Formats: sequence, structure tokens, C-alpha cells
Amino acid sequence: MPSDVKDVYQNWKTGDAAKDAVLADTAGRIDATNDAILRGDTNAPGLSFYYRDKALNDAVAWVQAYLKANLSFTGTTRYYAPKVTLSGDATASVVYCSDESKGFNKNRKTNKVDRTPSKESPYVLYNTRLEKNGQDVWQTTNLISKRGDAACTA
Repeated sequence: MPSDVKDVYQNWKTGDAAKDAVLADTAGRIDATNDAILRGDTNAPGLSFYYRDKALNDAVAWVQAYLKANLSFTGTTRYYAPKVTLSGDATASVVYCSDESKGFNKNRKTNKVDRTPSKESPYVLYNTRLEKNGQDVWQTTNLISKRGDAACTA
């Protein structure tokens, strides 16, 4: 990550090895997505490493939306309140929040940062489904987000 971008994972360890492995790969997926956006690369290898199925298609579309808008970003995003639910040895769900109040869009060509306060809530609730692949990587297969959800603003 560039020095002007920081992801903070607050309380991202549970003490349970299985749940912590799921959270580690969830954080890896977040970092891979951010890396793809920052590099402007929809073929970034981290995407297909941490995503598959519908979630991979959605992630590529998300990166493409940044490229189409000629945007990147800067600042700090805090990820917090993770809840992991394991369903057997190879399926899990993770629900967590993000605080994007200290993150800002940046023009990809001029590097100008837009610090105009957004009318949208900076808090986002994520609900993800993950499946463990043959290499023991927890890949996200579905991801739903809801900006301004009360679970993240309380």
C-alpha cells in the first residue's frame, strides 16, 4: 500500500485459531481489493486469490467503477466489530463494519484529493460468505454491503 493509505483492523483477533484464519483471509481480501483499485488493475492476482464466484465478478466491477471515474483514494479506513460464524470446516460468514470518514477520493491523473464531506454515511456494514479452497485459503464467494447501517453507527 502507498504511504498515504492505511487500513486499521480493530479487534480483528478472536483467540480462536479457526476464526482468526477466516479473519486473516478477510483482511487479505480487503487489502487485495484496495491494492487493485490503487494500481488500477482489474486483473490484480490478489482478486482471484481471495475471491471467487459472484464475489469475484463484483470485485472486478468495483475496481472498474473506480477506473471509469478516474479515481483512486487516500486516507485511513478502520475495520471493526467483526463477527465470524463457522459452518463446518469449509464455510464461514463474516459480518463487520468499516469507517471511511478519514478516507478520500483522489483523482488518478492529477492526484488531487477531494476532501469535500460526503452526503453519504461513512459507515458501512459488510456481510460476507467465505469458502475454504484446496490451498486452505478462505475465499469470499458473496459480499453484501449496506452504507449507513445502524449496526455500524451505534
